[in-house]
Amino acid sequence: MESMKMFAVGLFSLIFVLLGHDATSASSASRRPNVLFLVVDDLRPRLGCYGQSVMVTPNIDRLAATSVRFDRAFVQQALCNPSRTSFLTSRRPDSTRIFDLWTYFRNISGNFTTLPQYFKDNGYVTQSVGKIFHPGSASGFTDDYPHSWTYPAFHGSTEKHMLGQVCPGADGQLHKYAVCPVANLTQVPGGSLPDIQSTDFAVQFLHNRSRQPDQPFFLAVGFHKPHQPLRYPAKYLDLYPMSKIRLAPNNVFPQWLPSVAWNPYFSLRQNEDVAALHVPWPFGPLPEDFQLKMRQSYSAATSYTDAQLGRVLEALDQAGFADNTVISFHGDHGWSLGEHEEWCKFSNFDITTRIPFMFHVPGVTSQKAPPGKTFPFIDAFTYAKDHPTTTEEDCANGKRQKPETCSRGNPEVGGLSTDAFAEAVDLFPTLAELAGLVVPPTCPENDADIPLCTQGSSLVPVIHNVTKKSPSPTLEWKKAVFSQYPRPAYYPQNTSDSPRLDAITIMGYTMRTDFHRYTEWLPYDTATFTADWDTVLARELYVHADDPLENWNMADVTSHGPLVTQLSTQLRAGWRNALPWTQ
Repeated sequence: MESMKMFAVGLFSLIFVLLGHDATSASSASRRPNVLFLVVDDLRPRLGCYGQSVMVTPNIDRLAATSVRFDRAFVQQALCNPSRTSFLTSRRPDSTRIFDLWTYFRNISGNFTTLPQYFKDNGYVTQSVGKIFHPGSASGFTDDYPHSWTYPAFHGSTEKHMLGQVCPGADGQLHKYAVCPVANLTQVPGGSLPDIQSTDFAVQFLHNRSRQPDQPFFLAVGFHKPHQPLRYPAKYLDLYPMSKIRLAPNNVFPQWLPSVAWNPYFSLRQNEDVAALHVPWPFGPLPEDFQLKMRQSYSAATSYTDAQLGRVLEALDQAGFADNTVISFHGDHGWSLGEHEEWCKFSNFDITTRIPFMFHVPGVTSQKAPPGKTFPFIDAFTYAKDHPTTTEEDCANGKRQKPETCSRGNPEVGGLSTDAFAEAVDLFPTLAELAGLVVPPTCPENDADIPLCTQGSSLVPVIHNVTKKSPSPTLEWKKAVFSQYPRPAYYPQNTSDSPRLDAITIMGYTMRTDFHRYTEWLPYDTATFTADWDTVLARELYVHADDPLENWNMADVTSHGPLVTQLSTQLRAGWRNALPWTQ
């Protein structure tokens, strides 16, 4: 194990040789790499670079081609505020005590040092654009400014309209719809969309920083789409004709799923177009024609986000920063598009906890290039003409090693990838190490009074291994990853999606290993923030070798009894027992 530590130290020096930095000199702070931190709301790995041949995401694919892509990356809770608080503090929800959309971690758990705060404390200019922290009460109504940011966070003027009646209807009035393509931006409130305004601000920020290149920056840009309501410029529907859209391959209720595990997608049902369908409560399903519309609009909204991200990358490149900027890209959690008859997030399945996740390190994951040559903007419509997409693959045989992956028809995507487990809590230590900052120590058992520590692991050893000419197939790494989700009751309620903290009575703890997903649902006391591990209300077990889409809960099958016992012991041992080495 000591050799692994020495390896990490040696790797630290190697990266800075490759980046052209003097990591030992305090005066070299101005020459440290910049960081571009990109996060997309509700984005599952439904992207061209993740093998989705129907998707048109050329700018994300271009980033992936010069990055290390993690194919098995997971968040700690499939809900915006808990997930974002977790990866921004590098602590898991049981430590942050954030399980809902309204609670601010500094008011309830500890005065933890956040990822951008750490960079700010180390001489970086830090700027938040769009959705990084969950806005409102969940981040103290300030997006954690001035703790985390040099300047106040930027939010476009149109953000206040996002959840309102902004969708043009056939009656000429504005409505609150889940599916909301916009034909003419001048006719929507504010005359624009939040992600366009965020992109405009980020582009201007990069232009301004090019005049002040000596101080490194940490620029965090958060895109809202494809979060529902699916509101985006209608032209992106042209990329996804309905003739190419298919239902989810497993759009049926899972066998033997306990009621407590079910996500009734109440928030989606509150939209006028969904409410008009009179979907049976709480199990659905949505009518098939509307399912297809949702899947089509999710794809269109993703391509719209890809274009905004492409504009930011192009601005970074044109400003001369591409050869000295570490870029991370990820989703804040996944999203169900009819799988298991569910929609949105709000569950522990792979489909909602798994995210796209990649790191671009100049000179390490790609060769350096002259300004303007690394990330030229790629127009989706031009790209689609040259790279025709196929009809959505069903991937329904249930035998695929990567169930989210269908056949990819574009050999130009390229890039490096790994199956090593990654978690969103790993972002903090990874970016710190890539920037030449001291990696925070692993948090002790009782960490409430520890401002700076991590419950993740730096992924730099994995990145280095993948980028070697002869990667080691036996790199010791995490044995499992962990997530959780709260419920207000065993049977689905209208608050089951996202219960407030004081309404939570049950917690579902889940663990993903190489071959299984195992979950235990336990009574939970929010007064003491403890689970009753002696009382298991329900279990879930999905055997990925036979059931990669997690359709069959085998926890109560007698022949799997010894396996359930083994996985239960491993789950209760927790994330510390799954670390790649003693930290």
